[in-house]
Amino acid sequence: MTIAPAKFVHVVYRTRRFDEMIEWYKTVFGARVQYQDPGLAFLTYDDEHHRFAFANMALLDPTGGGPDDRGPIGVDHVAYTYFSLADLFDHYAELKAEGITPYWCIHHGITVSMYYGDPDGNQMEFQVDCFADNEDANAFMRRSFAVNPIGVEYDPDAWLADLRSGTPATVLLARTTDLPVSPIRSATSDGFAAPAG
Repeated sequence: MTIAPAKFVHVVYRTRRFDEMIEWYKTVFGARVQYQDPGLAFLTYDDEHHRFAFANMALLDPTGGGPDDRGPIGVDHVAYTYFSLADLFDHYAELKAEGITPYWCIHHGITVSMYYGDPDGNQMEFQVDCFADNEDANAFMRRSFAVNPIGVEYDPDAWLADLRSGTPATVLLARTTDLPVSPIRSATSDGFAAPAG
């Protein structure tokens, strides 16, 4: 039986109109900025740590064209959250048995995430929150995202083995290091370098 996500949580956009997009979403959704640097911005309109994120392609891919060049512009991925780390990894094991594997496994600090590409290359994130309280997640963003707003990669098979051997989820959910900063990976290309802090 497939383990379904608990809820839809956010969407990430790639844009060459970074500031304009942020202002539009602030105006239309009443969103507020949770974290922003020159390459990335995270906004929310409720108590979730973020509902929208924006990747500034003018910085991340400066030779990729102008604001009207669709190229890599548009939806980067949609995200779904799971009730628990065990659910996320049980789903990983089910999909792997079907020959479906993630292209990127990353500990963002606020979430532990696995990214998959569908047959058309549409990207989706399956995640579990690292904090029971969004205020704690927001505090983590303010504290650690200046060093690493992307995250640290992990080996899903090693984590699955750890979970199944009795390692408490709380141990894995706590991001204990901010380095190395992962490049931003993609289901259809090599991705983009992490923005300079």
